[in-house]
Amino acid sequence: MDEKKQATFGSDGELRTDDEATNETGDGEGATTNDFGDECGENETKSGVNRYTVSSLLQKAVRRSDEETAAWAAWELVRSGYAWNFWDRINLYVVEDLRAGHEVALTIDRYEELARERWTEDSWRGRLCAVHAALAAARATSSRESAHADDYFSELSAERATADEEGRKPRFDHPADDLEIDGKYDVAFDQHTYEGKKRGRGGAFFRTHGARVGPEVEPELSRRWRLRSMKLEDHDYTDEQLARAIAPVKAEDRWSDGESCNE
Repeated sequence: MDEKKQATFGSDGELRTDDEATNETGDGEGATTNDFGDECGENETKSGVNRYTVSSLLQKAVRRSDEETAAWAAWELVRSGYAWNFWDRINLYVVEDLRAGHEVALTIDRYEELARERWTEDSWRGRLCAVHAALAAARATSSRESAHADDYFSELSAERATADEEGRKPRFDHPADDLEIDGKYDVAFDQHTYEGKKRGRGGAFFRTHGARVGPEVEPELSRRWRLRSMKLEDHDYTDEQLARAIAPVKAEDRWSDGESCNE
């Protein structure tokens, strides 16, 4: 490892380890001079680029899975005193530009914790954490699904209100348009809802309808636990109810549960 990366002389002439060394500003307000020795303008990075442009480039690089560009943008922001800006943005990109459920969210959170709590954000180690976080985001599966969902559902709500005012049918229905008891999503009305309680749907209904999963089959051990737990209850389940409780929902019709089992 390059020893110069681990110990430097500060402006006061004292030798400091990398953990103790920060950039000249140290206040999160950006660098004072750029790479050419000129005074940095407002929101200017050391390369002489506006930090908003670099931040925007970082997001597009993550979105398009361009690892090198993402790594440079992260490094440029952090070394220029804008670590706070980088970590704020990269966490936003996790929810705005990456596929839901990807473990990269935890990875980036850990890199941020190391950079901010164990070391200093603009130190050598802090820069490495930022580069790692940017690379992790760029390597993850890109998707704008959350942003598209937010746009669509917001526009759909406005369209439904307009259609109601104009006395016409909306151009599209929301996914749970038939949210009524005995309707398509009848299973949602269990003991956790007022309507379900009023209908007398207690634990038996929940176990044989509301707690079902799928379309993948649960592991054998999980199914065994469910069946034995139900058999130990003070309730006589039929063989059909026991079978339904551990049967996965069908991929082609996730909401069809057959006959209800009101208590």
